[in-house]
Order: sequence, then structure tokens, then C-alpha cells
Amino acid sequence: MKMPPQPTQPQVRGNVVRFLRSFLGIVRILQIVFGAGLWVTIAANKYEGYIHFVLFVAVLFWLLTLALFFLTLLGKQDLVPLLGGERWLCTNLAHDVAAATLYLPAIGVMIYKTDRHAYCTVDRYKHHCLYRVYLAAAVFACLCCLAYVLSVIYGGCRKCRGEQTVN
Repeated sequence: MKMPPQPTQPQVRGNVVRFLRSFLGIVRILQIVFGAGLWVTIAANKYEGYIHFVLFVAVLFWLLTLALFFLTLLGKQDLVPLLGGERWLCTNLAHDVAAATLYLPAIGVMIYKTDRHAYCTVDRYKHHCLYRVYLAAAVFACLCCLAYVLSVIYGGCRKCRGEQTVN
């Protein structure tokens, strides 16, 4: 049984650079950066209640996006059982749809929490206030959701054209 030829070092480097410069590569990097910004902003401050859901969504999809990014970057998507190979575009598309869908209520939670803490924006308010933290987290959640929606549109267009790979 013959093994397929292994790609040479310049071919691997070329594939990595091509993916990093592609639309999906750039969007994945943005998703990772915005997602990290969201969960670090929340985790670095005191949080309670529905914010746990936002933190769950942010960390879950940050980790999943990181895994998808590195598997695609290294060209190892064929190693993923049931989801890899020719199903990789559908896997990425399903991930992005789930992320965009769950980020919408997370945005709602962050907007609600921001609005509930708007009272402490008065100049003379001297106590610790989470308004700016919640506002920053709401912005990160919106940017993250936008990045996932862009990825859904891109993946959907590729799927409609009959393509099966992400790069």
C-alpha cells in the first residue's frame, strides 16, 4: 500500500500564507480576537446572572473557532472523523451559523446589562460602576457576531457554488 506523497516545506508554508491572506482566514482571526476581547473583558470584572451565558458563548465559540482555524491552517481537516474531509465546508458553515445564532441573545444580554447600569455615568457617581465594562463587552459581542455572519455568508456562497473546501 503506497502512502501519498507528503507535501514539501515550501508547499506547506505557501498553503499557510494563502489561508492567512484569504477572506476566511482574516475573518477567523477577527473572530478569535473579538471573542477573546469579549470573554477577557467579562472575566476580568465581577459578573453575575445572565452574564454567565455570555461568557459561556464567548469561551465555547472562541475555543471551537481556534480549533477550526488551526486545523484549516495546518491542512489537517481530513483527520477530523465524521466532520472533516469533504464535509469540512459544511462543518465550518454549521459552526458559524450556531455561533451567530447564539451571539444574538448574548448581545441582547449585554445591551440589557449596559442599560441597567446607565445610571452610574453621572459625573458625581463615585462608586465602582460596570457600565463601561458592559458597554465594551456589548461592542465586542456585536463585532464577533458580525464576523460570524460574514463567515456564514461567505461559506453559504461557496456551498451554493458546489465547493467543498474552505480555502
